[in-house]
Amino acid sequence: MTHTGMPDTPGTRTPIALQARDLRIGHGRRVVAEGLTLDMAPGEIIALLGPNGGGKTTLFRTLLGLLPPLGGELTLDHKPLQQWPRRALAQRIGYVPQAGASVFPYTVFDTVLMGRAARLPLLAQPGAADRAFAEHCMELLGIVQLAQRSLNEISGGERQLALIARALAQQPGLLIMDEPTASLDFGNQQRVLDQIQRLRGEGMAVLLSTHQPEHALAVADRIALLHAGCMSGPGPVAEIATAHRLAELYGVTPRQLRDRMPRAWSELQESHATRDPLEDTP
Repeated sequence: MTHTGMPDTPGTRTPIALQARDLRIGHGRRVVAEGLTLDMAPGEIIALLGPNGGGKTTLFRTLLGLLPPLGGELTLDHKPLQQWPRRALAQRIGYVPQAGASVFPYTVFDTVLMGRAARLPLLAQPGAADRAFAEHCMELLGIVQLAQRSLNEISGGERQLALIARALAQQPGLLIMDEPTASLDFGNQQRVLDQIQRLRGEGMAVLLSTHQPEHALAVADRIALLHAGCMSGPGPVAEIATAHRLAELYGVTPRQLRDRMPRAWSELQESHATRDPLEDTP
């Protein structure tokens, strides 16, 4: 059976409201973080910062319903997340993982087209409208020329763009992105950040993690810091992303933060409208 009509046109999606209260996350009996509070509303970008091994991916897998919460409340549109059928969940929440090597030699186009699966009737095949929308998503990210290339033949950065296009083809209300600009060159980083801001303008909620604070400062409405089993925020950028908090988060001194990330440091100083705290450093 072929699905010839596309009920969802580009730019339309189901707005969602995701809430976590006193959430405890982990694997089996091992608790990774607890006391987490989070709420996502349509048209909002939240950036999650934290060191490797801090629990960001575990949190994302819990929000996606892939790991059960170890405690607390987690609801999607006021209904416990665990009660949502997988298909209905896939229509509301999209996920962009970190790009790794592909096991299967799918073409880029077929990979992006897979994003339409959640929008098709059971056992239906994608039709012309679905294929056109998949191409549209590729155009947004500038990868149409890669359409017939195998995922195994392209760079890690190009695979990352393909995974983002696949998630856009899904048309979720919430997009969770695990380090979406990792492995990308400067131009493609900017292209992805521009698309994230465009999605916010269309009413999509975006939760992303990054190791580049300047990207969080550039696009986020709110920022959260996850480290040592606890989370600060989400809250306003000027309140959460202070220079000293970021330095402590990554285990460096404020001076090292300034020297390694001068652009982020400058933006931090502008957002806080304060003098450079290093003026008080001998």
